[in-house]
Amino acid sequence: MIHLKTEREIEVLKESSLIVGKTLGEIAKVIRPGVRCKTLDTLAETFIRDNGAIPSFKNYNGFPSTLCISVNDVIVHGIPGQNELHDGDIVSIDCGAKKNGFHADYAYTFCVGEVAEEIRNLCDRTKQSLYLGIEQAVVGNRIGDISHAIQTYVESFGYSVVREMVGHGVGRNLHESPEVPNYGQKGSGPKIKKGLVICIEPMINLGVRNIRIDKDGWTTRTADGLPSAHYEHMVAVRDNGTEILSTYQFVEEVLNK
Repeated sequence: MIHLKTEREIEVLKESSLIVGKTLGEIAKVIRPGVRCKTLDTLAETFIRDNGAIPSFKNYNGFPSTLCISVNDVIVHGIPGQNELHDGDIVSIDCGAKKNGFHADYAYTFCVGEVAEEIRNLCDRTKQSLYLGIEQAVVGNRIGDISHAIQTYVESFGYSVVREMVGHGVGRNLHESPEVPNYGQKGSGPKIKKGLVICIEPMINLGVRNIRIDKDGWTTRTADGLPSAHYEHMVAVRDNGTEILSTYQFVEEVLNK
């Protein structure tokens, strides 16, 4: 069942979302070669709790950390450990926070130091595909219109779309209906209505679309070991268009200095 949100609920979601955006901004300040993934996770948990929220991911179905930190060939759900980031890495930081009963959830892929042009292009184009998907999230369209926009754009560059993990609704629960795949046909899937709040999150691989999951049951990698990029925004559908509830402002203020 799809739970459409009221204007009041959307305003509450924005409060949670702002905390996630600011948390990602704090991560952006310290992400560099040599930093340990666990250090980033501790920083995020402290910041979220200091701002009156709780980490959405920690203990969710047994996930042990505040952040999903996914480096290079890890697509999503990387568990932060004592491993260090290195020059040339890319790393998806996926963050969630719950405040006043509502979850926010979104992600950004960071380039660490000097990243190869081919991989930087993967990141840029994955991010662009996110915005092309968001353009389709309007009243009267269907979820498949979002999916199709993302798939056709990234596949035009020879990239592949992960099939097993998808975007989703968000609200009082971290994952709600509907699922939002990053591949599909125009005109398919549930109809998009006013009050729909969804996370759109393309996960795009440089090589094959196939995945493998580590023995920890979480860490999800590309089958061929090539890099994957991941960006995610939360959007709310309004009568007059789509509002992006999440923000990369705090990240990009740091990165553009």
